[in-house]
Amino acid sequence: MNLWLAASVGLSLALLPCAFICVSTSPERRLVGIQMTGLLLTILFVAITLACGYLPFLDVAGALALCAYGGGLFYARSMEKHS
Repeated sequence: MNLWLAASVGLSLALLPCAFICVSTSPERRLVGIQMTGLLLTILFVAITLACGYLPFLDVAGALALCAYGGGLFYARSMEKHS
């Protein structure tokens, strides 16, 4: 097991509190959980890519970062309309 795989395991465990926040709190805190999940998943994909050594998978991490940002904006906008 190399260092990048160990970092991937640690990042995967860091997703558990984000999942708890997204499921069981208020809508404002869910937005924070969604944004933090997007950030952690992006870093997780980068760590897995470096662990495997196949660098074209970095495109997946870049696309996820853009989609997570857009998804957070969409959630905030829809939350604004319904309040």
